[in-house]
Amino acid sequence: MSEKQTHFDWGNLLLGVLFILTSLVAFKDPAGSLVSVTVFIGMMAIIKGCFDIFLRNKVKKLTGAKATVLIIVGILDVILGVVLLFNLNIGLLALPYLFAVWFIADSINGLFSLDLAKAVSPAYYWFSLILNVIGIFIGFALLFDPITSALTLGFLVGFYLLMFGIMNIVEAFLK
Repeated sequence: MSEKQTHFDWGNLLLGVLFILTSLVAFKDPAGSLVSVTVFIGMMAIIKGCFDIFLRNKVKKLTGAKATVLIIVGILDVILGVVLLFNLNIGLLALPYLFAVWFIADSINGLFSLDLAKAVSPAYYWFSLILNVIGIFIGFALLFDPITSALTLGFLVGFYLLMFGIMNIVEAFLK
């Protein structure tokens, strides 16, 4: 009989804490400068993109399955982060649309990863499923109403980052 080997994942914990800290900044002053939110999101996108690319390799090594969605989302996250950091004017204008697409892409990625979540635990599977479905609905709502998105961006950014921060911290303890 084989024992299930578990270990603590420091990468997920660090990423989760960074997401939550960034969400607190966004919640603190949602009507404040979108420039700082753009810079934070740019940095987080690059970090998350690198993490997704690393995770893809880990998934492939552990399961032998191709995780093409993870590499695509990871590359898109890095590109998004670079655009937001190095061209703030374009980033500020495109942020409502980019954020909506990011929301949708990451949530779809999460849905494709539900098999892995089910392997961890049934509770984590349902938690991940619910959060990702909510993320898709919010993403489409933002995509079709960018003015409202721009006006509420600070709160929405905070919610999104808090949601994925919690997911990453839960993953850190369940691996």
